[in-house]
Amino acid sequence: MVKPLLKIQRYFRRKPVRFLLLILFYLFAGSLVFLHSGFIGNGGPGARVGRDPVVAAETSLSVTPGPGITSRVFKETRRSTRRYSPPWMKSTRRERQETKGQGGYYTSNWSRALKGRTTKDMDTGKVKYIGCYVDDTQKRALKGISFFDYKRMTVFRCQDNCAERGYMYAGLEFGAECYCGHKIQAPSASESECNMECKGEKSNLCGGANRLSIYRLELGQESARRYGSSIFKGCFHRPDNVMLALPFSAVIQNMSVDKCVDMCTGKEKSLAVLAGDRCYCGFPTPLFSLHELEDEDMCAHHCQGQEFENCGNDEYFVVYQTQVQDKRCLDRHFLPTHAKQLVALASFPGAGNTWARHLIELATGFYTGSYYFDGSLYNKGFIGERDNWRNGKTICIKTHENGRKEIEVFDSSILLIRNPYKALMAEFNRKYGGHVGFASRAHWTGKEWPEFVKAYAPWWASHTLDWLEYGRNVHVVHFEHLKRDLFSQLKGMVQFLGLKVSEERLLCVEGQKDGNFKRSGFRKLEHDPYTPEMKANISSLIRTVDTALKKRNKSGVPEEYMPR
Repeated sequence: MVKPLLKIQRYFRRKPVRFLLLILFYLFAGSLVFLHSGFIGNGGPGARVGRDPVVAAETSLSVTPGPGITSRVFKETRRSTRRYSPPWMKSTRRERQETKGQGGYYTSNWSRALKGRTTKDMDTGKVKYIGCYVDDTQKRALKGISFFDYKRMTVFRCQDNCAERGYMYAGLEFGAECYCGHKIQAPSASESECNMECKGEKSNLCGGANRLSIYRLELGQESARRYGSSIFKGCFHRPDNVMLALPFSAVIQNMSVDKCVDMCTGKEKSLAVLAGDRCYCGFPTPLFSLHELEDEDMCAHHCQGQEFENCGNDEYFVVYQTQVQDKRCLDRHFLPTHAKQLVALASFPGAGNTWARHLIELATGFYTGSYYFDGSLYNKGFIGERDNWRNGKTICIKTHENGRKEIEVFDSSILLIRNPYKALMAEFNRKYGGHVGFASRAHWTGKEWPEFVKAYAPWWASHTLDWLEYGRNVHVVHFEHLKRDLFSQLKGMVQFLGLKVSEERLLCVEGQKDGNFKRSGFRKLEHDPYTPEMKANISSLIRTVDTALKKRNKSGVPEEYMPR
């Protein structure tokens, strides 16, 4: 061993320049490794933040979602650390690695999980097989959007894409083509003619040559029924003063939905209203609020130009929402003067806080703030996200915090509560799939989900209990009530914030209530992820929260919170 070392020593004595270059190369390589590890540790792309993140200053922000709730990392001024979640919640390196990039491969994992499902499996409360229908390239049976995949097409994939866009029907053809529509505009065919296997699942049939296997999609209330680019709003009774409520109108020969929608789009109106051969255009107003929905049979009068469509009549109007944006509620600003009181918009993660902020900003015209900083929200238009939450320049401040110290810094609060079964699943999807993504099937069936429920379910209860106990002037809003009766619930929130209610602005909000952070309401798990033990534990927590609400003269939790 000594001889080789002596030879190396003599070599570098004779070649000092080479020895110097070797040392420089070694130092350079070590510097690169050090810089790389430092970059990853300081919140660079792909980094994950620890359990007790340090809150950022207003400049030089590098934003990443933390393991529990939104976190932020900084490179400049430091403030005191905050607890973003209960003390029993601990993140692991494996958790942080597994959350990285999950949103990208959700679809492929989901498609693989659905292989082997049969047509019979689709006949559930959400989907019903209608039958085999004739299709013609010159006159399509389903005239909505379409897409093709000659390698991986499946029945569920087609249904999901159509439902996500609000269509009532999904049809598959040639084993690889998917068509969506709101009406079937073709005659039926023999079942034997829909005989081609799906390219992505041999166990199911996906139509045939010029034949469609069609499914009816039973969309939830939150899903929009579409007609091309417009949204079907329903059947409504003629307003008392129709010319004042809908100021522009014209008689159209061979009336059809497309003709009326095109005309109102050209007039830059958000509503296209069909009344026989007359088309009205306008915006929702107190004179025509679209709140009193009539039975669709009252509008079942076929259009002259399209026998498969309904055009209403002189007394009952068919209403569609065009793609024209109602701009009456889009202006938003910081408060003109610093607020003397801080109002919290408090919720458990996954309870719809971001959606509530979107509604409040549109309804009031003022930005909402945040106890945290989330770059993705800031980039989506939540400008108040970057403002210091103590500045008093925003109408209310988002927070997921609980605990006496964190709560008592606010003078009043809107407490948003959601069904824990839905809230836990929403937060689990956000944690592993991003704001509008989904956790993969592997996460739902692996150990991540049970561990998540064990840690987060008690937090759902303690969050509400803490705000009820330590919060001053608490206004409780249930997420489910807000969805079902947005106008009155949002009106109450605006009044609680001390602002004058603008009904026209609230009607404008109803037309664009979803915002940029809404998951598909149709893409559901195939199984109930909650075990009997989980349900028993969560039910006990629900009863505790219900008792606490009623004790403080608040309305108890909705009945739907309890598992069926």
